[in-house]
Amino acid sequence: MSALLVTGDRDQDAGVRGLTAAEYRAFLAGRADVSFLQCPSWAEVKDQWFSERVGWSLDNGELAGAAQILYRQFPGTRKYFAYLPEGPVADWADPEMDRWLQPLLRHLRRAGAFAVRIGPTPAYRRWDAARLKGSTGAGRRIGDVLATEVDPLGSAVAERLRTRGWKRCGGDDGDADAQPRHVFRLPLAGRGTDELWAGLNQEWRRNVRAADRAGVQVVAGGARDLPEFYRLLRITEERDGFRLGRSLAYYEQQYAALNAEQPGRMRLCLAVHQGEVLAAHTMITVGRRVWYQTGASADHRREVRPSNALQWQMIQDAHALGAEVYDMRGVPSTLDPQDRPFGLLRWKLGTGGQVVETLGEWETSMGGTTNNALYRAFQAYLARR
Repeated sequence: MSALLVTGDRDQDAGVRGLTAAEYRAFLAGRADVSFLQCPSWAEVKDQWFSERVGWSLDNGELAGAAQILYRQFPGTRKYFAYLPEGPVADWADPEMDRWLQPLLRHLRRAGAFAVRIGPTPAYRRWDAARLKGSTGAGRRIGDVLATEVDPLGSAVAERLRTRGWKRCGGDDGDADAQPRHVFRLPLAGRGTDELWAGLNQEWRRNVRAADRAGVQVVAGGARDLPEFYRLLRITEERDGFRLGRSLAYYEQQYAALNAEQPGRMRLCLAVHQGEVLAAHTMITVGRRVWYQTGASADHRREVRPSNALQWQMIQDAHALGAEVYDMRGVPSTLDPQDRPFGLLRWKLGTGGQVVETLGEWETSMGGTTNNALYRAFQAYLARR
């Protein structure tokens, strides 16, 4: 279980101070760009990591930014790798980012961190579904296609980090980032359900109707249904050729922690046909954003299209909750129909949303001979995994 890392003189560095969980949650409540990975409950999910929450104030003393920091101890040392998944929650538009970034790094050094990885939230590029569907081909990748939109803020933040010595993780495509660099997002703000339905492609609408005619029912699951979800997830991993490497206990802890923080934060949605669960997907809600996190489905009776029915209902539920964005999380960077992972991208493109390339994850050493040596050893360890 995660626990607060005691770092000593935490309150004295240029406005950076430790925050209680209540203070931290109050700050997050006023933000529209918060990831569920920056919620206090997420730290409880991360076994073998310590955690703390800090905030900083600028000119008027008002809390201006905050971060949940996860620490992993380097074996045999009293040093830590610091990780801020999809954080910190900061004003990335501030051209003087050193006002809060440098104090944060000094805080991490005092905490014993030898290196830090962050996940800036601004988007970098976006591609509409129609543009990508018309650009598939042998050896093609998303980055080969002219973006529908390039976010100037994302470009500026990337350049500011580079000039300060930060390195972008995960290679050119980001497929090796801890969190997905390419995500699929369906905008909901200002759109009615009729418009969302019209945004689905013909195949999706046909499949949702087929599920309805076959009598597929979408129902709310609970903690008792997690073993069935996990059984279907293992089937899905085998069928689709990936391995998340998570246990049933991981999902049980996630479900308990997120819902203890806020009832209904994590939901388990089930597609049932003739009394049998054929698909099970998890959904997470924070503020005005909803994420489809993990999906699982059976190998048989796929002709009744349970996953399409399930997703369409989840989209409607997100809309009813007032969400501005329905985030379907990661997609592969390949546009080659012969590549096995392309099927996931093709399926999500059918909802009519956008592929968004985030800035991805960035790392830097804390500097000094010992920290640099540990960082090199850590990178070599990751390369061997």
